[in-house]
Amino acid sequence: MAFAKCLWYHIYDVQVSPPSLRDWRALSDLDPCKLKVLAVSSVGIGGLLCYLAWRKKTKKIPVGDGWWREGEKPLSEDRTIRPFVVETSEEIIQDLYQRIDQTRFTESLEDGRFHYGFNSAYLKKVAKYWRQEFDWEKQVRVLNKYPHFKTNIEGLDVHFIHVKPVQRAGQKVLPLMMVHGWPGSFYEFYRILPLLTETEGDFVFEVICPSIPGYGYSEAPHKQGFSSLDAARIFHKLMDRLDFTDYYIQGGDWGSLITCNMAQMKPECIRGLHLNMINARAGSTLTIVCLLVGRYLPFLVGFTREDVRRIYPYMQKNVYELLRESGYMHIQATKPDTAGCGLNDSPVGLAAYILEKFSTWTDLKNRDLEDGGLERKFSLDDLLTNVMIYWTTGSIIPSMRFYKENLGSSSNFYKRLDNVTKIYVPTGLAAFPHELVHCPRVWARSRFTDIRSYTYMPRGGHFAAFEEPALLAQDMMQFVKKVESKRPK
Repeated sequence: MAFAKCLWYHIYDVQVSPPSLRDWRALSDLDPCKLKVLAVSSVGIGGLLCYLAWRKKTKKIPVGDGWWREGEKPLSEDRTIRPFVVETSEEIIQDLYQRIDQTRFTESLEDGRFHYGFNSAYLKKVAKYWRQEFDWEKQVRVLNKYPHFKTNIEGLDVHFIHVKPVQRAGQKVLPLMMVHGWPGSFYEFYRILPLLTETEGDFVFEVICPSIPGYGYSEAPHKQGFSSLDAARIFHKLMDRLDFTDYYIQGGDWGSLITCNMAQMKPECIRGLHLNMINARAGSTLTIVCLLVGRYLPFLVGFTREDVRRIYPYMQKNVYELLRESGYMHIQATKPDTAGCGLNDSPVGLAAYILEKFSTWTDLKNRDLEDGGLERKFSLDDLLTNVMIYWTTGSIIPSMRFYKENLGSSSNFYKRLDNVTKIYVPTGLAAFPHELVHCPRVWARSRFTDIRSYTYMPRGGHFAAFEEPALLAQDMMQFVKKVESKRPK
């Protein structure tokens, strides 16, 4: 005991009383053999305690740095934040009309509906509306309703909207970044923004919605290798440039991965993480056991009845359906530029490629409908506005490249550091019933260590903010309320 006390006091800086003279004398009376045994034992115990302390410590992934313009990175960056206004020349609009007029359509198969992709008969209707009724000038005014900005980070002009709240007396303003995915854009959030920036509760949000580099009005990387990790780092730099030190983050699709990476890189900056697409799996053996047992005895593996309803039949919902819906991903993760050439040249082809996802990913049953169910949740004006953001910026190819940079690189995506690192920030999960893959809470715990809320949403699919803004906003508010109530005053 005397040896351990002396050793821990001088080496491990443990908060114990200093060793007394009696302790030192007791050590000096030991023979050398016993002294060596005590020394080895104490060092071993000390090492074990240090290891356990390290295991408990929140782990991060490296932040890193990057430069995505041609040439070498300069010694200093321009940190200016510049106002930006969405505008389109008449020349671009006339070129669009000419290309729509020259579209070559293929006749649909009898009773093909959306099972072969976008139904040609309905595509003709969309193209006609786009050419004759869609008012882009009006939609540009809608886009410019909120303040747009650009700032140069790591050599790229990064676009974002910054919506300040209508603050009522006594309300706390909380910064929130919302990140879109593919084939969406910042415009997905326009219906939810009023619900977050004009509230009557104890808090209200100040919202920043950036465009992922290579999407919409954000400049595309000029070098290979730009992944979700790089987007996460750039978005942290953006928030720092806006003078935010801690903030909430929210995302779905690629936005889910990017915000998870943000939480892994700088957890000290994240007040809370809210996701509407949940990527997590228990260990392979545990997953197999869960799937074998869960359908019949769900309580034994932590499944709820709702989990069972959403997961099974497993092969049908999680294998066959994913194979039917993931062909685009294999193309974009391998040869994005090849397929992208046609999409960048044909506006109607681009619309078919993008809008088919807004049909099927909203509800797989939409494949049984002649119009793909598109106008059940969305208006053609909203859908075509999103398409126009891709068309007028020529960003479809760089947006597709994001798949190759993340999934098609030489390194195994699932062994990437962020995929083997847990997430320790307060987390809220919204599980929408028509999301492509369902993740039970018991599986989510394998990746997210501090789940404050997990909600089975009553309706909605992949594009939550676009489809069900009120439901998503409500879930975000209750999650943030839980987090804020536990924070030190």
